[in-house]
Amino acid sequence: MTREETIQATVDYFGSGKFRDTLARRVAFRTESQNPDAGPILMSYLTDEMIPVLQAMSFECLVVENPISKSSPFLLARRIEPLAELTLLTYGHGDVVQGYDEQWRDGLFPWEIVQNGNVWYGRGTADNKGQHTINLAALEQVLKARRGQLGYNVKIILEMGEEVGSPGLNEICEQYRDWLSADLFIASDGPRVSASQPTLFLGSRGVFNFDLKLNLRDGAHHSGNWGGLLSNPGIRLAHAIACLVDDHGRILIPGLRPPVLSDNLRRVLSDIELGSGPMDPAIDSRWGEPGLTAAEKLYGWNTLDILAFVTGNPDKPAHAIPPQAKAHCHMRYVVGSDVGNFTQHIRRHLDANGFEDVEIMNDVNCYKATRLDLCDPWVEWGVMSMTHSVGTKVAILPNFGGGLPNACFSETLGLPTLWVPHSYPACSQHAPNEHILADTTLEALKIMTGLFWDLTEQGADIVRMRLPMQAARLGE
Repeated sequence: MTREETIQATVDYFGSGKFRDTLARRVAFRTESQNPDAGPILMSYLTDEMIPVLQAMSFECLVVENPISKSSPFLLARRIEPLAELTLLTYGHGDVVQGYDEQWRDGLFPWEIVQNGNVWYGRGTADNKGQHTINLAALEQVLKARRGQLGYNVKIILEMGEEVGSPGLNEICEQYRDWLSADLFIASDGPRVSASQPTLFLGSRGVFNFDLKLNLRDGAHHSGNWGGLLSNPGIRLAHAIACLVDDHGRILIPGLRPPVLSDNLRRVLSDIELGSGPMDPAIDSRWGEPGLTAAEKLYGWNTLDILAFVTGNPDKPAHAIPPQAKAHCHMRYVVGSDVGNFTQHIRRHLDANGFEDVEIMNDVNCYKATRLDLCDPWVEWGVMSMTHSVGTKVAILPNFGGGLPNACFSETLGLPTLWVPHSYPACSQHAPNEHILADTTLEALKIMTGLFWDLTEQGADIVRMRLPMQAARLGE
């Protein structure tokens, strides 16, 4: 079969209803990793659903325990061809956030696929069961077209704890480094830039969380007796926050800001349009770093946000000066930021502005920022393959705006990482009424079929092309 015939076979497979049936079967597993009682279901998704499918495609499968106590297991799978010239690693997660069953619209249920025209509802359809189901279906079609000979090896790591922070994933990548060794990583998670634009992103922004706390005294005191005499922690903490970020969201601490955007980065982001979807919120053009486009702010810059602020008793306010105030703060940051010293930068800035009494707590770097070089040969290859498959301009993002455990693959395993997302910004991921779009799913199947096909034809040449780059890095 030719490339075009194989893509058509994938289209026919989708049209037959078999893809929908497979996804519906997987959605029916209540794999809520945030539920402490879901352990047996999480394991069942691997052993009863995924392993039989992968074994039918000649994968060797291995379920491994999580090295982190009371955390979910992993499924490792590999399909080895003796004469293969390269190895592909792919990834997915079978766990989902809580269903919030009662909050879905009438007629919808999180553990069933309900189709309404172009929209397929169901928990996990977008994140991430639908996405790894697309990839495995496309791989299966290419295997059939090539009579079981891809010309490259395929390895898979499937986790069941991504929605609780991927505990143990990096440790598994270290422990099974040889088992998972590869030349290229391709996986799917997160949304496209828009439903109509295929997207390739090369890493993710990092996530740094910290709390600010001000505890001035024991107990509250009547505001009529003590107001104007006792400092108010809510007011002081509000001013402390205001010295970190201004009233338009611009970061005021130089050490928390990223490097200046390169010309190459500005070029690839120059035609990225955000907020054009019918369900997207209106973008505030005055918010964030001045002089940057919306795409540059989201994909090329750092942000500092306050996610929660509490002082006193918000539900039952009393006429009393509260004793303390607390804010949960959150940063998204890009490659090149001085994340190792974020806490020190904040501490020095608070002290310099007279807020020595404000504590910094729970400062945790949840995800590392990662980004494949925009000039890497795999980037051009990926864009050309995707364009060839669907004839649509591909949006290239240096990194995803959110956080992903990409450092496990790009740093721990040392792989070039290509992410091809199949959902879209308004998919209600993590919320009631989660869904995917049928036309976007069909386009994604075409894209992934083309990528897996083109790896046979061109992958070994790209591996050889990158050898001088790898040698130069090793010599640095």
